[in-house]
Amino acid sequence: MLARSRRSVVVIDSGTPRNAPAEGVHALLGLEGTPPAELLARGRREVRHYGGLVATGEVASAAPAGTGGDPLFTVTLADGRALTARRLLVATGVRDELPGVPGLARHWGKGLVHCPYCHGWEVRDEPIGILATGPASVHHALLFRQLTEDLVYFTRGTDLDDDTRARFAARGIRVVDTPVTAVEEAADGGIAGVRLADGTLVARRVLAVATTMTARTEGLAGLGLPLRDLPGGMGRHYASGVAGATDVPGVWVAGNATDPAAQVGASAAAGALAGARINADLAVADTDAALAAATAGAR
Repeated sequence: MLARSRRSVVVIDSGTPRNAPAEGVHALLGLEGTPPAELLARGRREVRHYGGLVATGEVASAAPAGTGGDPLFTVTLADGRALTARRLLVATGVRDELPGVPGLARHWGKGLVHCPYCHGWEVRDEPIGILATGPASVHHALLFRQLTEDLVYFTRGTDLDDDTRARFAARGIRVVDTPVTAVEEAADGGIAGVRLADGTLVARRVLAVATTMTARTEGLAGLGLPLRDLPGGMGRHYASGVAGATDVPGVWVAGNATDPAAQVGASAAAGALAGARINADLAVADTDAALAAATAGAR
């Protein structure tokens, strides 16, 4: 949106998107199943086509430069490069924190999933296990029950009241209270099942986890952007208002960094809207500056 409006745009990209382990992007109309790396490469080409620059790197620091007047920021990269910008759009995404179950993390993005809308169709009718992490896991289980009739809920020490147990029983969801000690790997490299403290192996091909989602904030402390806790201890995200505006003049935020549950389509739409608002804000600032210069010249 900004490059097409003939703004000077630099995208700083570390090349480590949240969805990198996934085989394809889903629920993105017209681009269903596109591998994340391919979608990223196409996006970079499009930005460059309209005159935008894409710089590979990581932000070491970002902070306001000067006081008063039109906002100005200095952004320094880890390799020492620096640039100045009149406006910033933070689209750093989040990190998903997994439970510390031995053997679990290696299956992330494959047999281990977190979003029924992102991955549900691909794991339909499989034996699925829910590894509970907190209150959000209860609703998680109901969503995944829509996708399979073989669902096991591992409480992992989390509370599950009698009413919820009755609701699970009514839907045919089996509850396992025995502690989980490990995730076992199958001969094909996938998930074989969940090992319990009593030695039992509960066969599962897919595991679902409600992750703790924490906004990536490295290098951005100098901006003073407010953070907000997600309900139920599910993580932290940047607070934002309409079109991603923040309480810091000149800074917007879009995508998972402010809306951790947003899929690729929603994140892209948020970025487009923020870009349009940034351009509108710059247009007003440019006009104010031109008017001030014209007034000064007429004196």
